[in-house]
Amino acid sequence: MRFRNLVVTAAVVAALAGCTNETLDSVNISNVKNKTEYQLSSKLVSKMRELGMQKSSPILLRIFKEEGTLEVWKANTANRFQLLKSYKICAWSGKLGPKVKEGDRQAPEGFYPLYPHQMNPNSSYYLAINTGFPNAYDKANNRSGTHLMIHGACSSSGCYSMTDEQVIEIFALARDAFRGGQENIQLQAFPFRMTAENMARHRDNPNIEFWKMLKEGYDQFEVTKRPPQVNVCERKYVFNQQSDGTFNPAGQCPAMSTPPELQVAMANFEKDYKRDYDKALKKFEGMVWYEPTEAERKAVVAEQRKGRELAYAPTGTSLDAGKLMKVSDLEKKVAAQKEAEEARQATLIQKEALEKAGREGRTVPVPEPNPIARPVEQATLQPVPARNSFWNLFSNSEPATPAPAAPSPEQAASQPAPVQQPAAGAPAAPENPRVATAAAGEAAPAEQPLTEQPNKRPFWKIWGN
Repeated sequence: MRFRNLVVTAAVVAALAGCTNETLDSVNISNVKNKTEYQLSSKLVSKMRELGMQKSSPILLRIFKEEGTLEVWKANTANRFQLLKSYKICAWSGKLGPKVKEGDRQAPEGFYPLYPHQMNPNSSYYLAINTGFPNAYDKANNRSGTHLMIHGACSSSGCYSMTDEQVIEIFALARDAFRGGQENIQLQAFPFRMTAENMARHRDNPNIEFWKMLKEGYDQFEVTKRPPQVNVCERKYVFNQQSDGTFNPAGQCPAMSTPPELQVAMANFEKDYKRDYDKALKKFEGMVWYEPTEAERKAVVAEQRKGRELAYAPTGTSLDAGKLMKVSDLEKKVAAQKEAEEARQATLIQKEALEKAGREGRTVPVPEPNPIARPVEQATLQPVPARNSFWNLFSNSEPATPAPAAPSPEQAASQPAPVQQPAAGAPAAPENPRVATAAAGEAAPAEQPLTEQPNKRPFWKIWGN
């Protein structure tokens, strides 16, 4: 029994120790008096010493959109970079792929130098580091956008947004590196880890050629563990190239060469990569990767937002929201999404037109919905007395309109005959119409049923008063 209690106690202590370490490793923002002078935790400083790093040695930042990760790499005493810490990006907007124009909500991809003046201690998003977009490559390719940051507040519209606790630590790491003499910090922003399997999985993406270009710099860092020297010419990135000429981002590349040692190392790397890539192609044969939308990523992490402030808006990872699909299934899904988007755009256009008309004080007709087929209802049509035209007055034929049905004897007895009022100034007509006919000197017509003929007047009444 005593042994069992010791085991339970040890398990509880270990669990608490884990929680304590995790707590010590995080930052309590409420206790920070000066966010720009925040000092790194003792645990992180101890880890630096274990890895042979000076507190003020250079750093490098790497971002991987697909898995939502920001890595901080730091130089050791041999000037080779090692991974110091990995952070989970709270929010990034758009989809995989580079930023092309202002307002596209895309977060940048590429190689960006970060200088001390790009550190913003007075950001509306707690703290921020400007990525420097557009860089030389972006400008040469007519890409536009402003204020693309790494910042706090967990809210993104083209930025890489962290929590405030994360960004204060990243800001402090960059601050110490600049104080140690680092001229600029290299930011490498990738869509995903550019392994053979990931490149094969995304082989059908329209950005694949751009990513192949970024992969050269990615591979060279993987081999050397040192930030590659980045230049731009002929509107493309070039890495670790020696040249006596000038690199013109939009102009022709000068004569250049790769250092021999790097060339040998990269040849061996490429050999292994090709083998792995061919293997991955067989694995993904007949399958393509569905890249999720930002909304689909947010849906995966919806539970994380419950009970948090409105500003807390994690966007999740593409790995969690995306999936491998058959080509035919993906085509159907993309077609359905396109149709839904077109319908949404049509609704927005109509809404804007109505709002504009309202502001201008005019009315815009709203299209009615398509009529729905209804069954035809049969109804008994009551005959309408026909009016004689002028020419029918001289005709003995009866109007084409059928005469109303004669009332039954009971109806005739119960309904009094209508009394026709004489015209003004005319002598009163006798009660019996046959008397009037005899008085006019005409022969009395044959006996007819007493059926009322509405609106029918004798011929001679037409011209009389």
